[in-house]
Amino acid sequence: MPSTTVSPFQVAVAAVRAGGAADSAAEELLTLLTPEERLSLLDGDAPFWGAMADMLGNGYNRAPIVMGAVERLGIPGLRFSDGPRGVTLGESTAFPVSMARGATWDVALEEQIGLAIGRELRAQGGNFYGGVCVNLPRHPAWGRVQETYGEDPVLLGEFGAALTRGAQRNAMAVVKHFALNSMENARFAVDVTVDDRALHEVYLPHFRRVIEEGVAGVMSSYNSVNGEWAGQNAGLLTDVLRGMWGFEGVTVSDFIWGIRDAALSLRAGLDVEEPFAQLRATRLPADLDAGRASWADVDRAGRRILRTQILSYATRDKEEPSRGVVFSDEHRALARLAAQRSIVLLKNDQVGGAPVLPLDRAALRKVALIGRLADLPNTGDHGSSDVHAPSVVTVREGLVAALPDTEFVFVLDDDPQAAAAASAAADVAIVIAGYTSEDEGEYVDASAFTDPALLAILPSVGDDPAGQAVIAGMSNPESPGSINILGGSGIGGDRASLRLRPIDAEIIRAVGSANPRTVVSIVTGGAVIIEEWRESVPAVVIGWYSGAEGGSALAKVLLGEEDASGRLPFSIPTSEAHLPFFDRDATSVTYDIWFGQRLLDRKGHAAAFPLGWGLSYTRFKLSDVVIVGRDKDGFDVRVRVANTGERAGRHVVQVYGVPEGAGDDFPTRVLLGFAPVRLDAGESEEVAVRATTRPLQRWTAAGFRPASERTRLEIGAFSGDPNALSVRI
Repeated sequence: MPSTTVSPFQVAVAAVRAGGAADSAAEELLTLLTPEERLSLLDGDAPFWGAMADMLGNGYNRAPIVMGAVERLGIPGLRFSDGPRGVTLGESTAFPVSMARGATWDVALEEQIGLAIGRELRAQGGNFYGGVCVNLPRHPAWGRVQETYGEDPVLLGEFGAALTRGAQRNAMAVVKHFALNSMENARFAVDVTVDDRALHEVYLPHFRRVIEEGVAGVMSSYNSVNGEWAGQNAGLLTDVLRGMWGFEGVTVSDFIWGIRDAALSLRAGLDVEEPFAQLRATRLPADLDAGRASWADVDRAGRRILRTQILSYATRDKEEPSRGVVFSDEHRALARLAAQRSIVLLKNDQVGGAPVLPLDRAALRKVALIGRLADLPNTGDHGSSDVHAPSVVTVREGLVAALPDTEFVFVLDDDPQAAAAASAAADVAIVIAGYTSEDEGEYVDASAFTDPALLAILPSVGDDPAGQAVIAGMSNPESPGSINILGGSGIGGDRASLRLRPIDAEIIRAVGSANPRTVVSIVTGGAVIIEEWRESVPAVVIGWYSGAEGGSALAKVLLGEEDASGRLPFSIPTSEAHLPFFDRDATSVTYDIWFGQRLLDRKGHAAAFPLGWGLSYTRFKLSDVVIVGRDKDGFDVRVRVANTGERAGRHVVQVYGVPEGAGDDFPTRVLLGFAPVRLDAGESEEVAVRATTRPLQRWTAAGFRPASERTRLEIGAFSGDPNALSVRI
């Protein structure tokens, strides 16, 4: 028979549900803990080397990683699942990567995805979701760019807030990596120098927005900031996060190498060392005895850890999700919808008097499908964000299912001649090209177990056979040097090039020469420069790492069952020379406010495809702009959107601010807000866009101040849209 005893933790939750204060409930619960239990809240529960060996043998985070559970009092602890493309536990729904979801410009859809993720997490015993990644990619070569939403702080903040809203109906959400994390290969060593202006104008606003949404947790980053590791950086963890923004939740380190000093991290405001019993378990007791940290520091962190759990359990949805929600038909349909809305139509030239896309199903007797990725389940890298879906619909599977009466010819090898020959006799040729986990993604190679500075963070191996086996395996010269610490495969890391492989470009040019009706779909997590083959084909889409239902989604968009409605969440330059300098092995770097579209604008370089760009299968017209609802943080833009084309479609209204007279040290144009709308042919609707004025402010010694007295608004379809409506405020 199950126990009917009510635990002290359940009593605390019930008190908060009844209207009691979470602070009081946490304080009362804290008094019931022994000194050993109070210390156990501050790190992971599993012994380090045994947990590492288990992870290497069974895969990363396939079950919740538990930190700070106290069974005696019913305290569940933080039961961690990584993200952000879904739940890493078990076999869950793989949604399109975050960058693809950012391309939907649809925060309502992202909130639905957050709800689905939270339900799958809770159904599998988790309560702590480390998947709200909002790092700004200063350079598109960043290996984990697929895990974030775009290059703009407003886009990042709104999507992070939406995912938080959805997930926290069932679990505690964690925003990461705080802060200035946008390099992968050197992330354990790099020091980022940044001044206060760049920090507050560019690299922190999106974190602030997610904090305002009520996110439960914040994960620090591996890198150091202005000379201090982020996991023990009091300026970030205490002065900014808690002092300026009033954050009341829990702070946690990134895994294994997230802090370098147990006592210093605790004093600086880092509550939990993730994920196992490591530095704090072995060194903090002696640090307390030596006065390097105090029991007041321990209890301060303990209160926050307990309060966060109590508040989550008291406010989450009452319904307990069953295991049946995991990879359910409903969640697969949601993944498919997100993939459909994410697909960006970069170009769509006319052939024979009409655009190549959408394809005419009735005219397709024979289709050539080309490329090594056409039949590969390719949902993203195999690092900490990997989701192990029970099945993945590849492009080949999606197209064949959508066109059961059409003959297909496949060339899946890197063979330009065979690809051209197969394409010549087809009604259309579709080339799938791009990247895999070999080319970009999370990177932890064997050097992490040979670098003295990183080895010093790990507990002593001693006679522990599990530790000896891990060290021997990871330091073996025969080791593949890949992401083996996470149990996956693939070199990953920061991209060595922003272009497709030379053989891909050769295949595309060969196919384009053989068949004038060639469509290229690019698999990527970020910007790809396509200048060397752009004019060789009439139609190009970005198909992303599109999740478990990506193949079905691409088929629907190519065949016109759904509009091509994705919009770029970043800019794509014509040359690498137009981007900030990037050295993926650098151990020091300075970040300023110039990157992406704002750097192109400043230097006068036209983008190949600007921020917000994306074509549709129909046409839209904007009119009748009205500005209403002004307050200290923003205003509402109301604009009428009309579908003037012949078919239903989806448009994204984008509002940009052009501060007049702000000077050349301030961006020419900044995104203020956006809203999608779906309209039938001939239909019109007034759309309300909430615009924030924060990007129009300059950081000074006295805080934020307006960068200019007058601002011109551009309400259009992309950054710098020459047909945008213009009003002054």
